[in-house]
Amino acid sequence: MLSLYHEARSPVHAMPAGAKLLVLLGTGTGLFFVRSIGALGVAMGVVVLGYALARVPARVGLRHLLPILPVLAVIVVAQVLLTDWVTAALVGQRIVVLVALANLVTLTTRTSAMVATVEAVLRPLRPLGVRPERVGLVVAMTVRFIPVLKEQADQVRAAQRARGVRRSTRFLTPLLIKTLRLADGLGDALEARGAGSD
Repeated sequence: MLSLYHEARSPVHAMPAGAKLLVLLGTGTGLFFVRSIGALGVAMGVVVLGYALARVPARVGLRHLLPILPVLAVIVVAQVLLTDWVTAALVGQRIVVLVALANLVTLTTRTSAMVATVEAVLRPLRPLGVRPERVGLVVAMTVRFIPVLKEQADQVRAAQRARGVRRSTRFLTPLLIKTLRLADGLGDALEARGAGSD
């Protein structure tokens, strides 16, 4: 399993994981109340400044942002057709700011610190039947397997390009098979280690 963490010494890396997650949560909530293109542009500028303070190279930040651009383009075009260009611009800006900020949190926070924060927050709910350790495990697997799935998708596309297949949706079937095999192997490994037992 791969990690998205980018090693560096910076004020952003030094921030507690809980504080960064709170900033992400607060920003994600607050952006939906912002209805100014200029204000959202300022928010994007603040996120870019965060990348600079975190000493994350521009190529690294862009590499994690590029995969959402096709989906973003579809959403913006749909908004233009259904509403107007101002609403489409606001929606596009919100998505870019949120994804960029989420990537910054992931790049500057170790998975172990993120999991420990989630478990600490959920620990008071243990009497209600919540299992903090299991939730933490889900968070860890979600964060770590995103780059793994992207790598598998790249491998499938590369294999199809080598066979002369260009830009076809047929890559979804082999990708789904590889993902199911990965999930099956992970399930067996967790069961062998007693993750499903009380």
